[in-house]
This record gives sequence, C-alpha cells and structure tokens, in this order.
Amino acid sequence: MAADDVDRIVSAWRRERPDLDVSPLEVLSRVSRLARRLDLARGRAFSGTGLESWEFDVLSALRRAGSPYELSPGQLVSETLVTSGTMTNRVDRLAARGFVERHPDPGDRRGVIVRLTHDGMVAVDRALAELVTHERELLARLDPDEQQALAALLRRLLRPFETGPA
Repeated sequence: MAADDVDRIVSAWRRERPDLDVSPLEVLSRVSRLARRLDLARGRAFSGTGLESWEFDVLSALRRAGSPYELSPGQLVSETLVTSGTMTNRVDRLAARGFVERHPDPGDRRGVIVRLTHDGMVAVDRALAELVTHERELLARLDPDEQQALAALLRRLLRPFETGPA
C-alpha cells in the first residue's frame, strides 16, 4: 500500500524520537486529518443548500427528535457538543432566518423550547440529501464490508466519549 502523509510524519518522529512509541499517531493522526477533510467536504456539500455546517447540526438535531421537532436548549447543547452561549447565538441566528421558533416550555415557566419550522425542515431535509450523496462518494473507495468494519471499529473507539445509553 502506498505511503500517505501520516506515514511520513510517523517516520520522521521515529527518526527524531526513537525513545517514544509513536504508533498511536498512525491511527489517530489519520482520524484527525480525515475529520478536517470531512469538515471541508461537508462545507462543499452544504454550499448549494444555503446552510452552514453549524446550522445543519442544530437543524438536524431538531429533525431527528421527531414530531413535533423540538428540543430544549440544553438538549441541543448535548446533541451538538457546543457551549450554551454558542447555542444561544446559533438559535438566535436560525430564528432570524425563520428556521426555528422559540416557545415557552410547558414544564418550566422560565424555560424555552426550540422548534423546527416548516422552512427549517425543508432546508435540513435538502441538506441531508446532499450530504449523504457526497459522503457516499467519499466512501466509494471501500466496499460495503470494509465500510461496516470501519464503522464498527470507530464506534468502539468513540464509545467511551459518548453520553448516550450503551
């Protein structure tokens, strides 16, 4: 198999720091570099939809929640891995675009619920269709069995960081 940039990086570190086992870089540097490239690819996938990646993240969390497509700001923070201040700003901006609405939380007089609007649903559904088309193309280098094996290995690696049920 042909060498890649990570092979060259690891080789250089092994030469410069033979006292360290740099083998974790062989996996995690590839994951890190792939994540950066995927962020760029997602940006390109969304460019035709009028959404930014962060907008898709919030809107898709609401869409996945199912009818009536609403979550508390705290739930959105958990779903998108951003701070509450960042989420407030994002909800403000999405509300200004007509993609979400704030409603009083019936279970908490001081709380609010963020609800996906019809326009938000149309936007996120269109963006999801575009995204899966682009991501399918990115994965085309792997056959279906390889894709499943990679997904299983990444799931095992990611699981300790996840907060949902096992």
